[in-house]
Amino acid sequence: MGPIPLCVLIPVTVLVAVVAVATEENAVDDEYTWPQWKMPLVRQRRTVPLSSPNFSAHPQQELSGTCGIECQRRLPATSLDDLEQFLSYETVYENGTRTYTSVSVQGVNEVTAWSKNISSRSRQKREVYGTDTRFTISDKQFSTKYPFSTTVKISTGCSGVLVSPKHVLTAAHCIHDGKDYLDGVQKLRVGILKEKSRRGKGGKGRGGRGKGKRRNGDKDDEEVQEKEENGGKGDRKGKGRKSRSRRSVESGKPSFRWTGVKKTQVPKGWFKGVSDGLTADYDYAVLELKKAPKVKYMELGVIPSVKKLPAGRIHFSGFDDDRPGNLVYRFCSVSEESNDLLYQYCDAKPGSSGSGIYIRLKEPGKKKWKRKIIGVFSGHQWVDVNGNGMQQDYNVAVRITPLKYAQICYWVHGDSSECQVA
Repeated sequence: MGPIPLCVLIPVTVLVAVVAVATEENAVDDEYTWPQWKMPLVRQRRTVPLSSPNFSAHPQQELSGTCGIECQRRLPATSLDDLEQFLSYETVYENGTRTYTSVSVQGVNEVTAWSKNISSRSRQKREVYGTDTRFTISDKQFSTKYPFSTTVKISTGCSGVLVSPKHVLTAAHCIHDGKDYLDGVQKLRVGILKEKSRRGKGGKGRGGRGKGKRRNGDKDDEEVQEKEENGGKGDRKGKGRKSRSRRSVESGKPSFRWTGVKKTQVPKGWFKGVSDGLTADYDYAVLELKKAPKVKYMELGVIPSVKKLPAGRIHFSGFDDDRPGNLVYRFCSVSEESNDLLYQYCDAKPGSSGSGIYIRLKEPGKKKWKRKIIGVFSGHQWVDVNGNGMQQDYNVAVRITPLKYAQICYWVHGDSSECQVA
């Protein structure tokens, strides 16, 4: 074969270069895009009535003796029968009655890629050490707008997050100590921050505004997003905006509007003596509200590794006890992760347990960014590191795995066929 003419070689070289650049851009795009998963299915097998709970347990400020990431590495692999037992659940209704539902799990082999995470060994003790990196979202123009508005307060002293129009995701220990339900769960309520109304809804008088009209001081979702990404500092452009922000604080903070809970659901894996060293993996619960608040909720998401994300950063808001009545926002990096748990650097105080941990990625095939809940903040815990009783303190979160997504989605929709893809 003779030499290739230059006029042919140059276009081919350019084409190869263009394809290489496009491939690289797609690879970078994939890193910032929500992965699509085919989910396993959690189906109801049988429901039986149980006696009413005693509601005698008391809240714990800190959990101790938790078998954490290092401890769990030495445990044997979980069988399908064990998984079905751990994902079976109790339901407690507002009238005090209780049921137990056993479940079957299908399609668990389709998510084997989930187990390929490699957790790092870096460690750091954190509750609040050194400089406090939390931000108080006191301006009602932000605290009552998405994404901060999805955060709710639980009457037992925890936080939670709206994951449907009338369902709240929180930590299991906020309503159950592993042996019994907490005192107060029989009259459980959820508080949602709302602006105080001076006059009737939608009025044009003082404190009201015409339907569809927007005050200059109102912030849309993009401005809220900018404040969130700037660590809660908001924008600093111009004196006018600053003075409006100051006036909004002076005019009165938002107040809680409380809604009763219709039923609560807790996985059996959380109960003492059921999952042994895996109890921490099941520290989550769902509350169904009697009445849906007219607030935008945040969807659940599944991500194989947070540390491998380009930013590797998580966000969450809660009602920390040391700042009563205020919504507190923070973001931080993850120090270590396993298939079910996250250790992270976020400063937090009691009261923030149960908060929804979220990240922002692009929707598949779109340029729009979307936040999704990828975990539940379990709180500051004393973790059994080596299985020999030696404990270290960490801020721990429970990850939303494909199986947990399937279970929570089933609790929310009541139909596992609606939970096949995340």
